[in-house]
Amino acid sequence: MNRKENEPGVALFAGGCFWCLEEAFERLPGVIEAVAGYTGGWVKNPTYELVSTGETGHREVVKVIYDPSKISYERLLEVFWKNIDPTDAYGQFADRGEQYRTAIFYLNDEQRESAEESKRRLELSGIFDEPIATEILPAKEFYPAEDYHQGYYLSFSEHYRRYKLYSGRLGFIKAVWEENRHFRLFPERERYWLGWRKPADSELRKLLTPLQYAVTQLGATEPPFQNEYWDSHEEGIYVDVVSGEPLFSSLDKFDSGTGWPSFTKPLEEWAVVEAEECEGFLCGREVRSRFAGSHLGHVFEEPTATGKRYCINSASLRFIPREELRRHGYIAYEGLFK
Repeated sequence: MNRKENEPGVALFAGGCFWCLEEAFERLPGVIEAVAGYTGGWVKNPTYELVSTGETGHREVVKVIYDPSKISYERLLEVFWKNIDPTDAYGQFADRGEQYRTAIFYLNDEQRESAEESKRRLELSGIFDEPIATEILPAKEFYPAEDYHQGYYLSFSEHYRRYKLYSGRLGFIKAVWEENRHFRLFPERERYWLGWRKPADSELRKLLTPLQYAVTQLGATEPPFQNEYWDSHEEGIYVDVVSGEPLFSSLDKFDSGTGWPSFTKPLEEWAVVEAEECEGFLCGREVRSRFAGSHLGHVFEEPTATGKRYCINSASLRFIPREELRRHGYIAYEGLFK
């Protein structure tokens, strides 16, 4: 099944109660619609009553219709994993039975490969102590659920909020992903960042230190020789402190004598963009992270191996040591340090 250009993308996910997944996906920029329904069984035109018996082979699923130019399948996979308990082989939270088991239903080989790789990365991260039980299966015929199930989180919001809380889903999500908030599923893939949403300013002020906020959001410059990474020599990578975009590697870091972290080149060319010519200090060009738009520092023409020196504020960066790359989802960069 090949998607034509400009045609909406389609993805199918089973994550227990379809009300919860519908809410999780419909709130994403780039998602056109999330339709609650059933798939995976052998009964034609199943009803909620039939599926609820757990004897039709169907699972509650959402069919996600999305704009691939605004959000990627990789981003949808990450949202899926972060809204379920993938170690539960018999249902989800308070809901038990075949109809509530989790699965990713792929519609083509590309989706299958991405789904399998996402599952592998989640397993290797060590976030969960138990094995990942979520299945990856070929898509079967999809049947929309009854009208009253569509947009249930909006139409019956009070009941829905109570259900999500008392079923145990909300508490589980918070407990697992607040502790692992820096995990990224496919950080090395440029298209993965489609659909990433920068936190609101009020949230950024809570997440960042005053210095980090001033540098990344207001373009301030931290003092030389008095910042976290200027003389660090540990092996690993440096990512955007706001988004986690991969920016620089310790392998390209050198002592420039300036008192700020200096690099000869970015880790990923697409992740670091040059802004307009700056005025004043050394006539360098400002550099920012592509998707978060964080102010990083400046780039100068200098006699290095690449002819450039990226002079970066430590406050714009978060360092991930080589031994923690897998834990945080940056497994693709492990090979750099072997």
